[in-house]
Amino acid sequence: MPFVHKPLISVYTDSLGRINMKARRQSAILDVVEHEAVRNQEQLRQRLAARGFAVTQATLSRDIKELGLMKRSADGAYQPSSTDHTPQTTALGALARALSEFLVTLEPVQQLIVLRTGPGQAQLLGLAIDRARMPEVVGTLAGDDTILIIARDAKNALAVVKQLQAFANE
Repeated sequence: MPFVHKPLISVYTDSLGRINMKARRQSAILDVVEHEAVRNQEQLRQRLAARGFAVTQATLSRDIKELGLMKRSADGAYQPSSTDHTPQTTALGALARALSEFLVTLEPVQQLIVLRTGPGQAQLLGLAIDRARMPEVVGTLAGDDTILIIARDAKNALAVVKQLQAFANE
């Protein structure tokens, strides 16, 4: 039977819209920095405005921090941080937050685990899973609202499911 995450708190309809907007905005930020050399927040703000996202400097600064963006030493452009440089405790805390915020359902299928999120949220949750560097996980694939986790075998998949369920309920 698939695990269905149900938040313990009430969320106003307005809040759900903000969560989805944040996920879409952060996904757009990742897309911009992965495909363009963006050297400062103003350039990033302009690129986001061209995509329909009006953001303040404070919001952009928070998003950069939450996404773990770093500047390359060669040209000073933003880039996603390497998973090798994220401290494990920070990565696990971020994973717990991302799971509680974005996870809708979780279902193991042999050595695979299928996670469902809201629209535009899978990339962010997938990034958090990757940064957690779980030894049982071989890799992840994230679309718009679905993540596929590939575990080493069926036994490891069940261990990952238990870990994710525990993090989602924190």
